[in-house]
Amino acid sequence: MKYLGLAYFTPDRFAAMAPEDVKTLVGQCPALDAAMRAIGKVLVSASLGDLEHWRTLRPQGGKTRITDGPYTESKEVVGGLFIIEADSQDEALRIAAMHPAARIGEAGGWAVELIPLDFYLTTG
Repeated sequence: MKYLGLAYFTPDRFAAMAPEDVKTLVGQCPALDAAMRAIGKVLVSASLGDLEHWRTLRPQGGKTRITDGPYTESKEVVGGLFIIEADSQDEALRIAAMHPAARIGEAGGWAVELIPLDFYLTTG
């Protein structure tokens, strides 16, 4: 079974952190990410780009309307994602718990959401 992990952060809380604390926090991420990937069950792992470059496309009046920023109106924003292939939900949870957003970053409002996927791979 495949699982999508969404790594969230809270921009306001992250922005309130001292720059040196942000640097220390973010500096811990590469080693934690590498340890998670070393298990061999992480198929995809990515950080998402800066919010000011996000665009949302939605249908409106028979045309596609493009607006700035994330679609969701929430305090938390997805900052990264990963896909795990695991034999059970318990295994997926153990792997997802290794992600930096599940282990560190409480001051920045970090969190991970784990979602089962119905995964279909298409080839062109």
